[in-house]
Amino acid sequence: MTTAGGRAQKRSRGQVEKLPSGALRVKVYAGVDPLSGKRHYLRETVAAGPQAEKEAEKVRIRLVNEVNERRNPRTSATVNQLMDRYLELLNVDTTTRQRYESIIRTHIRPLLGKQPLSRLDGETFDSFYKILRTCRTHCGGRRFIEHRVAGEHECTDKCRVHKCKPLSDGTIRKVHWCLSGALKDAMRWKWITVNPLDQADTPAGATPDPQPPTPDEAAAIVNEAFKDLRWGMFVWLAMTTGARRGELCALRWDRLDLDNAVIWIRSSIAQDGAKTWEKDTKTHQQRRIALNAETVDLLRAYRQHCEAEAQVVGTTIQKTGRVFSPSVDHSTWLKPSSVSQRYRRMCEKLGWDMHLHQLRHYSATELIASGVDVRTVAGRLGHGGGGATTLRVYSAWVAEADQKAAGNFAARMPQAPIILDTEGNAQTTLTPEASNPYQKIAADLRGAITAGVLQPGDRLPPVTELAGRYHVSVGTAHRAIAELKSAGLITAGRGKRAVVTHPTSATLAQVVNLRT
Repeated sequence: MTTAGGRAQKRSRGQVEKLPSGALRVKVYAGVDPLSGKRHYLRETVAAGPQAEKEAEKVRIRLVNEVNERRNPRTSATVNQLMDRYLELLNVDTTTRQRYESIIRTHIRPLLGKQPLSRLDGETFDSFYKILRTCRTHCGGRRFIEHRVAGEHECTDKCRVHKCKPLSDGTIRKVHWCLSGALKDAMRWKWITVNPLDQADTPAGATPDPQPPTPDEAAAIVNEAFKDLRWGMFVWLAMTTGARRGELCALRWDRLDLDNAVIWIRSSIAQDGAKTWEKDTKTHQQRRIALNAETVDLLRAYRQHCEAEAQVVGTTIQKTGRVFSPSVDHSTWLKPSSVSQRYRRMCEKLGWDMHLHQLRHYSATELIASGVDVRTVAGRLGHGGGGATTLRVYSAWVAEADQKAAGNFAARMPQAPIILDTEGNAQTTLTPEASNPYQKIAADLRGAITAGVLQPGDRLPPVTELAGRYHVSVGTAHRAIAELKSAGLITAGRGKRAVVTHPTSATLAQVVNLRT
């Protein structure tokens, strides 16, 4: 106990000192801090009162027992110091490290960085997650202007009053797992004896919400993409294989086995700003993806097209060249961000807000709807966990497949606007000639409309009826409907029958040109 002069009375283990407020502070030596090399003490304050001395003695005994039983934290390190050490020892690939560093820099350090590890508890983390669910910039309710650029500048309409936007459930969960990994290491290093994150509620994961293109949209996307053969083949392969964008950017010619109708997915292209590099796939697994006959024929024609282009400038395609490349000799790869931007711009031109990853969802959902088992779909997509991820993300389509037992995947794909001549060369079918089945359907319907057999306001036959009448797939019939819709002859909405419109003079002129 302290003397009247305020001098702390030494004890065999620990000491109690009186503070100016009348409260008592208990301090027990707990060894040397392994992080700083300084003497480490356990401290606890007892409020002033008639029983303060007895309570302080109980606290001193408890702290001494914790030290004896090694149940005490061995360091007074803060969350910032833990994160520094965690990142120093973290052994992950470059892209994963960048995500961790971004999460720690943006959310963990600003809100928890100065907190000592010994003071973290469940309430701390519950409050932390509440802030993230309220505003991703941690504004705390303050009003301020979000400027378009930093530093001095003239404000424009892009400098707006801040509006709180919550962090997504998926990102909050990533923050949680980043903290979880660091605190587990702290436990293993004996920096703390109890993981405070176990006392907090684990944030709920984001609900999977894949939004694949509809058959109508897929047909329109294929039509638009194949106006450029290179771009059309990239979109087609993304749609039929479900490969990730980085995997398609990394695909090499020597990993295409067209004789056996398979491709090897062995690597991926990663990007950070303008910098790109080749790395393992996301799940660090190689996989083979089988191709249907139409895709094989298209790839052969595409190869001939690329070789002809290279021959014009007096070069050849390297054996290890990239299948999709900005250079004539295919020695370089495409940037993943450029591919995503081009796809988004193409969809905006068609009137939709879509992203490239939705083609992966399209491939998965069409396979499942075609009756392919989930493990096979997971293998094609490169999902780990034996199909658990596939089931979780595409559970709605799995249930639908169980009920409908739809046909095979190839029958549901729209037909590529490419025909092959006797020598295997590719020719686009985006011409007036009705040389493909979908063009034959479109030409017949166009003739019925212009001849007055189908009047404005009349409904076209159902897609399934057209498919049966012309002996084609549903996807091909959808493609014919998309052709008429783009010409302005009909209107068609999702889940509704196509209806003949009142043609304008411009539309009639376009029809006449197409027919002549």
